[in-house]
Amino acid sequence: MEKELNSHLSAKGVYDWKLVQRALKKNDQKAYAELMGRYKETIFYMLLKMIKSKDDADDLTIEAFGKAFKNLSQYTPDFAFSTWLFKIATNNCIDYIRRKKEAVSLDKTYETSDGDVISFEPKSEFLNPEEKAIKKQKIQVMQSVVEKLQPRYRVLVELRYFQEKSYEEIALELDLPIGTVKAQLFRARELLYHTLKNMHGKI
Repeated sequence: MEKELNSHLSAKGVYDWKLVQRALKKNDQKAYAELMGRYKETIFYMLLKMIKSKDDADDLTIEAFGKAFKNLSQYTPDFAFSTWLFKIATNNCIDYIRRKKEAVSLDKTYETSDGDVISFEPKSEFLNPEEKAIKKQKIQVMQSVVEKLQPRYRVLVELRYFQEKSYEEIALELDLPIGTVKAQLFRARELLYHTLKNMHGKI
């Protein structure tokens, strides 16, 4: 049964709802693209104010749309699509900020929105033998996961996250459009996430 439209939605809200229906029922890629086009810039600048980093805001913008589109069937017209989307983007950014703050705390853990408990270990060189063994094992597991990616994704992950290069530097080095670099990195992160999720408990 199709959900009824909220009479309080604006004309813009009604149009968004129609795009959502096209995306869901017909897997209309143009509808997805239009939804992204309508809000991508606004989401980006909102996130940029929160984290002060263009690259990170770009990453988080893509992640927000990825989460929204993955859960699009959960959206209801009780409120505007933009309200729902901004909530997803904001919560995702808050999670990111929390992770960065927790990363400097050596003895804390936190639970992600997926229920996984993450802990951060000290970077001290003075680790006991057990800590060194665990750290080495985790590094080996992460390397094995990255190595399983397709070559084009593996190279992008290594450049972006291991060598910490900017999108512009990666695009120049690989002779690719920046848009392609961002899109493929988003896909690479998805693949890594699902692989690590399936390995939960091993690292």
